[in-house]
Amino acid sequence: MDKLKSYINSKINIEEEQLEEILQSFEVKTFEKEKTIIRQGQHVTKYYFIASGGIRMVLDAPEKEITAWIIFEGNFFSDLESLRSGQVSKARTLALGTTTIYSIEARKMESFYEKFPIWQVFGRLIIEDAFLNVVQTLISFQTMDAESRYLRLLQHSDMINKIPLKQLASYLGITPNSLSRIRKNIR
Repeated sequence: MDKLKSYINSKINIEEEQLEEILQSFEVKTFEKEKTIIRQGQHVTKYYFIASGGIRMVLDAPEKEITAWIIFEGNFFSDLESLRSGQVSKARTLALGTTTIYSIEARKMESFYEKFPIWQVFGRLIIEDAFLNVVQTLISFQTMDAESRYLRLLQHSDMINKIPLKQLASYLGITPNSLSRIRKNIR
């Protein structure tokens, strides 16, 4: 729980008693590689914090699986479309390797927003961080070649090297052969 506590304290100045009450609402769970965190077709009701490891969000398309998103430790995530609209999740969320996640029910987050105004600031900041990540990724796809995007990912986590070639290539929008050539060129 120390990583989550440190993350929260890095974002807001919250009284210790308030933080302890909030932390009691989080549940911890460890997932092994490729184990499902969020199922396709599931109604998502939680926010998740990655304490260690990483996740990938997967869309199933005809004839192939698409890795739509990769998120590493030290970040919050959820399926916001499902969470906010009440619709079922269109994607599966899987652990990249052994991954420890803290989760909190969205309704508990909402009640803490009411109870502790500083928690509203925290909620806004994690959503802003997630949105910024989306924008940076979209811009990278519009302005960078595949090798530059790969090098950018390497800066975020050395877990990249543990992601199977096919999954990582799917995320980068290239073929596994192209990713092999990129890896060979940068060695």
